[in-house]
Amino acid sequence: MPDTQQKPTSVLERAAWPIAAILIVAILTAAGLYLAVRLSEVPREALQRAQEVIREIKDVASAFRTGTINVSFASYATSLTGTNYLQFATLRQTEVFTLSDHATIFWGTVELPDVIVSATAPVEYTAYLDLDERWEFQIDRDKITVIAPEIRFNKPSIDASEIRYQVRQDSLLRDEEEVLDALKTGLTEMSIRRARDHLPEVRKMGRQKTANFVTNWLGEAFSDGHDFEVEVHFADEFPISPSVATGDKAD
Repeated sequence: MPDTQQKPTSVLERAAWPIAAILIVAILTAAGLYLAVRLSEVPREALQRAQEVIREIKDVASAFRTGTINVSFASYATSLTGTNYLQFATLRQTEVFTLSDHATIFWGTVELPDVIVSATAPVEYTAYLDLDERWEFQIDRDKITVIAPEIRFNKPSIDASEIRYQVRQDSLLRDEEEVLDALKTGLTEMSIRRARDHLPEVRKMGRQKTANFVTNWLGEAFSDGHDFEVEVHFADEFPISPSVATGDKAD
């Protein structure tokens, strides 16, 4: 008869499977812990790298290298002024606008006496720089040259309650009221043209105000911002080079 009696199982054989199971669980647990630690380090490393980048562009030279200086300035200026315009000067002037009207009759063969009328009124001119236009920042050691856009003016504000009209030269053969009406109609256009006459005075004021504005921005935006001298020119007096280190103003 075949021997059906089984051999007794040894203690080592009985313990082999539980030990193997424990080892597998330990290996999986260790792998899981390692993976969890590495995953937890990823955002920390990313955060540290971001902080390093921020620290890198905290100085002016780095901002020039990364091309962020124009963007930073536009963001600062727009958020501070609340508009896309940097208004830097308001000039109030008492202006005298004069209109001389010449006329002839009989197909130009007979000249009539001229009629001259004038209007005297306080006018307020507000000068500004457009932040959406092109700005340039050029660095040379401890000096930054700013080439700002051309100075522009808002529509002049004429105090209508203070306007004084005067007929300086009349004629019995002419209708002074018609000439006065023409002067009243053209006051706004005349004041817009007159604004350009004040450009030299406004330019001097604008140069200083813009330099102060940029200096304050540099001091707030960069750790070494106060170390730089700022000099301001305007586009209509300082030709813009086609090859500029900082490039066009970013959108």
